[in-house]
Amino acid sequence: MTKLKGSYLLTGAKGDLGRALITQFALNSEHAASYHGIYTVRNEVSAKLLSDSLKKDGHSFEILLLDVTQLSEIRRFAKQLDARIKSGQIPPLRSLVLNAAYLELFKQTWTEDGFDMSFAFAYLGHWLLTLMLLGSMDRSAGRVVVVGRAVHDTESNHKAVGGQYRDSKWRKIFHDSTDPLARGTWSTNEDDSSFRSGYRRYGAARLCQVMMIPELQRRIDLDKALHNISVVGVDPGATPGGIARRGGWIVHVFIGHFVMAILAFVLSLFSSNAGVSSNAGVSSNAGVRTNTKSGKNMLAAMLECNPMLGDRPKGLYLDGNEKVPMSEEARDERKTRTLWKDTLRYTGLRSNDTALMHWQ
Repeated sequence: MTKLKGSYLLTGAKGDLGRALITQFALNSEHAASYHGIYTVRNEVSAKLLSDSLKKDGHSFEILLLDVTQLSEIRRFAKQLDARIKSGQIPPLRSLVLNAAYLELFKQTWTEDGFDMSFAFAYLGHWLLTLMLLGSMDRSAGRVVVVGRAVHDTESNHKAVGGQYRDSKWRKIFHDSTDPLARGTWSTNEDDSSFRSGYRRYGAARLCQVMMIPELQRRIDLDKALHNISVVGVDPGATPGGIARRGGWIVHVFIGHFVMAILAFVLSLFSSNAGVSSNAGVSSNAGVRTNTKSGKNMLAAMLECNPMLGDRPKGLYLDGNEKVPMSEEARDERKTRTLWKDTLRYTGLRSNDTALMHWQ
């Protein structure tokens, strides 16, 4: 392991997208020979299933347990990993891929600390994990990769397709405080008993996640020791998988796997080759994509350099393999700074928890 260039950490590794990224990573012989994978899952059952599926992948990796909704567990995990990296047991993190997420359509649940489950999964836990591991990253070319979704933008096609944001009362997600989103009092099941309430909360969590990109990058750029680290977002598109497994059999199996797989395949036939932008013809980034394509796009954001990404893709947001703007709310500096301050309060971060100089 001492000959490796670095390591990368992937949350939500057992999910369909996580597994797709690992597959594409393992297929790239240069990457597979150069980097050590650190894959996190929530429980022993998931760890065993992932381990069995990776037996023939032929690269250096380990599978660790981490529940990203438990702040105390994140602290323990980050401190242990940081100690191993500092001791030279494993190489510094070349990339930190924030992939884990949680969608509940008809129920609403909270963490033990009282945070909305979608918010804790997609944003809060990842924020704390990132802040605590910045000092463990490759300081010359490290990347924090935020796996976003178009649902963070109320003006995206989700307004028409699912109707979540069709009503003008839901067009603005973030107001004067993060508390309604963090505590799950925005778009509750009592407000709307349909699946749309849960999907809006999922969108709100994704918005907070994307809002982290410009604010964290701004603070990193001011840091003399960490300023070469990039924060980049990538939207993998809608993909076949189990993210909607809490929506019942029809949503989970029939739509989530069967229908989505057919759509992804058909749309891929009409898309241009991966790596070609929409300026050259039909975009390769259809709304519904195969996990293979999305895995390739995530791998590029994680490790690769090209004319679009450059050596350090600072503050970029990608739709697949195309650079696109984040939503208007995600670019609002007042909102991103409010979110940051509120997150400090939620996590109780202290100066000895992070290597980031301008963390307050």
